[in-house]
Amino acid sequence: HVQLVESGGGLGQAGGSLNLSCAASGGYFSTYTMVWFRQAPGKEREFVAAITGLGDAHDYGYTARGRFTMSRDKVKNTVSLQMNFLRPEDTAVYYCALSEVGSTWYASSYDCWGQGTQVTVSS
Repeated sequence: HVQLVESGGGLGQAGGSLNLSCAASGGYFSTYTMVWFRQAPGKEREFVAAITGLGDAHDYGYTARGRFTMSRDKVKNTVSLQMNFLRPEDTAVYYCALSEVGSTWYASSYDCWGQGTQVTVSS
């Protein structure tokens, strides 16, 4: 069973940047599509970004486009989410997840999640 552990969350300022990381252990990392979701209090889990196993294609949710960049390191078995031009509405718990069959924007499609990392953006 693959384990996912997120890190890098914390307090950011509006207009600033944060970088999140998700480390995978077990399984065949290079075969998994990796995704980021986020969940703000009282809201549903929202798709943020996805990257293919080869790292050759990306997908970004509407709020992430133009501000966030997802990448993967096949040697370290990690994926990262570089978040720029932060906004207070980016405040949420950020989760990474994996898929063996490709990405969707629906959280219910995934059954392997990390524990999440809190991101708080002040205005």
